[in-house]
Amino acid sequence: MIASAQEQVRGGGLVLAFAAARARLGLVVLLLVLAGLGWWWTIDQMRGMDNGPWTGLGTLGWFLGVWVVMMAAMMFPSVSPTVALYSRMIKARSPVSPMLFALGYLVTWAAAGALAFAVAFGGGRIAGDVLSWGRAGRWVAAATLIGAASYELTPLKDVCLGKCRSPLGLLLGSWRDGWSGALRMGLKNGGWCVGCCWALMASFFALGIMNAIWMAILAGLIAIEKTLPWRRAATYGTAAVLLALGALLLAVPDAVPGLTIPSSSPMSQMDQLSP
Repeated sequence: MIASAQEQVRGGGLVLAFAAARARLGLVVLLLVLAGLGWWWTIDQMRGMDNGPWTGLGTLGWFLGVWVVMMAAMMFPSVSPTVALYSRMIKARSPVSPMLFALGYLVTWAAAGALAFAVAFGGGRIAGDVLSWGRAGRWVAAATLIGAASYELTPLKDVCLGKCRSPLGLLLGSWRDGWSGALRMGLKNGGWCVGCCWALMASFFALGIMNAIWMAILAGLIAIEKTLPWRRAATYGTAAVLLALGALLLAVPDAVPGLTIPSSSPMSQMDQLSP
């Protein structure tokens, strides 16, 4: 009788473990589906709006809407293992806390987008059309890419990438209980991700923030950096790609794949891409 009871307990434990694993798989699938929907919607919004380097950002509300969906599309595939790990650690039976974690992550990227808009808007008002292609736009874009390549090799990049690649220590070090804790932990995880990827996002602006080709390429580079077993190879490879793009933009911009070369693209015309 005792042996039978032990077998029932083990069987019940296996059922619970299977149910938990299935829930985590469902969570990852949900995040990937949301990312796919984000790609579809963002590419639809981008159609006809790419004006090359320093493409205008439209109104704040419209830009932030596109930006948040864009970040979900680009980042959810690489952050989904972290969300699944968090779900496993809290033994979540519902997706509420894990999705609040993902929401906090997106809120951090939304804040980064708002800051980028403020810099672009203020810079455009101060500098006028200095970032048009015929003036300094090409050179500033190339310098941005070369600067992003340099950042890939800095200790700060290495620390931030380490947090993104090894989320267990990050989760344990910032643990908070409850729904508010899930949101706060997502915010912190997003902060490390911004620290890791901000230079790549600056490159996105330099190549054309409404360019679907470069959105896909940069999303691929981010995923490689966060998941490839050979960490140094990933960062050095990304640095080499960015450096090569910067050199091409300076010497032969027509050779940059997918680049839209504008006749003029003044950053000051912030309503250029009105929805």
